[in-house]
Amino acid sequence: METQELHRGRLLDHIQLVVRDIAASQAFYAAILKSLNVPMGGTGDGYFWADELFVTAVDSPAALGVLTGRHHLAFQAQDRAMVDKFYETALAHGGKDNGAPGERAYHPGYYAAFVLDPDGNNIEAVHHGDATRSAASVSITF
Repeated sequence: METQELHRGRLLDHIQLVVRDIAASQAFYAAILKSLNVPMGGTGDGYFWADELFVTAVDSPAALGVLTGRHHLAFQAQDRAMVDKFYETALAHGGKDNGAPGERAYHPGYYAAFVLDPDGNNIEAVHHGDATRSAASVSITF
């Protein structure tokens, strides 16, 4: 297999999901992010956020009364056990099965699980197998 180099932190600034039920979404995302060792960034009236993900209620000023529709978000997992934990946690917090944990044919070592969140978004946790990272994350101070 040819060596590949992946970059994180340079393409997207943030993703906004607009949801019907902010409480159900916050319970779901708080649980799965915890299973992935990602802390919640904060909450406010009609929204919450973690890193690049912002989730707002459909009736919040930021949403303009329009749902964002169905999306696929893939979260990074540190290992296969974390993918398994994500899947179990998601199902226990309102997620619906959309693909049990297992190796996928995308490339050797691609181990992932898929669930649907309370709004039908396809949420994935993936571990790409053995890899060397240049940094754990990009830190921006402003």
